[in-house]
Amino acid sequence: MPEFDDLLEANRAFADTFNLGGFDGVANAGVGLVTCMDSRIDPLRMLGLSHGDAKIFRNPGGRVTEAALEALVLASHLLNVSRILVVPHTRCAMASRSEAEFHKLLDEKTGQDTTWQPIHVVTDQVAALRHDVMKVRAHPLISPNVQVGGFIYDVDTGLMHQKI
Repeated sequence: MPEFDDLLEANRAFADTFNLGGFDGVANAGVGLVTCMDSRIDPLRMLGLSHGDAKIFRNPGGRVTEAALEALVLASHLLNVSRILVVPHTRCAMASRSEAEFHKLLDEKTGQDTTWQPIHVVTDQVAALRHDVMKVRAHPLISPNVQVGGFIYDVDTGLMHQKI
């Protein structure tokens, strides 16, 4: 598929100097991170971490979904994670519109009714963050010894601000 040629070429160049192999898959710094899929977020660099230091789960809005909880349970028991950060960010699209507005946009783009697809909008980022952190802390399969914090990443300054 020629649509991917530029990416495959870049991958070959990456592989030519690849020196990141040999890791065992655990989080060497003991860090688990749930954050947004937004391309303005560089998860490892924003925390001063390197390849192999963290387990990273990304989704729209940086929410603690069922899939994120599954990842955190596995990471905390099998992959050395002892600190979990939940990090949504400023100027997030998921906090900019209602679910109805997202569906209207998607309906126009796809030409079909998209209301069957849930869109997990965020009306209050701090309240949603507090809820998500408490969901992780209260999960019966995540040890109370695992430290869980909630932060908001500022995409304009690069700073994280602890909220919970």
